[in-house]
Amino acid sequence: MGRAFECRRRAKESRWATMSKVFPKLAKSITLAAKDGGPDPESNARLRVAIANAKAQNLSRENIEAAIKRAAGKDASEISEITYEAKGPHGSLFFIEVATDNSNRSVTNIKTIFNKNGGQMVNSGALDFMFSRKSVIEFPVPEGKNLEEIELELIDAGLEEMHVDEGVVSVIGDYTAFAQLSQAVEALGISASKSGLQRLPNQPIELTEEQVVEVETIVDKLEDDDDVQAVFTNLA
Repeated sequence: MGRAFECRRRAKESRWATMSKVFPKLAKSITLAAKDGGPDPESNARLRVAIANAKAQNLSRENIEAAIKRAAGKDASEISEITYEAKGPHGSLFFIEVATDNSNRSVTNIKTIFNKNGGQMVNSGALDFMFSRKSVIEFPVPEGKNLEEIELELIDAGLEEMHVDEGVVSVIGDYTAFAQLSQAVEALGISASKSGLQRLPNQPIELTEEQVVEVETIVDKLEDDDDVQAVFTNLA
């Protein structure tokens, strides 16, 4: 998503932080990370990031530990990670990342949301060229540190772009550089408030406030679905 849209979403996420809907998604991301790369965050960068994201949203240590343990259970083995693509109103485009134990349920729910809100799902791969997969790491502007020096330190780790919006630094690099960038940020003594792989639009679109509300309504409905882990759009 574009920077302006991300700022609006970030403001909403801060209000959602204590909502019960958020915690199951955070726990599921931890379980999937542990399933994928093992239960030790020291040797599993994806798990380390999932735990950091969960802590930033105040998920308790007990719930984090329980989510890691679930990775060895039968339920975790039945969860699949799937990406769906769709077109919405006013030229909006969507990538939806899902973690589900029932793909038929997930695709039916997502299709219903788009059908009722002026959109439609499209074939897998149809929108690939409209987005670039990137590593994105966010952290508050650190006190006592020079941002230009931070940028120079991160270039060798794969940094492509760094910008600041409303006191939050966003570090962006190719998706293949996620582990290196994460380690480089940690080495600078900076704790990320949010990090992960995102799909950023190659040609962000500008919409009116009324049109943005229509698109955000779809995003909200998608994010209310327990199976949906992340939603990306082409809004500026």
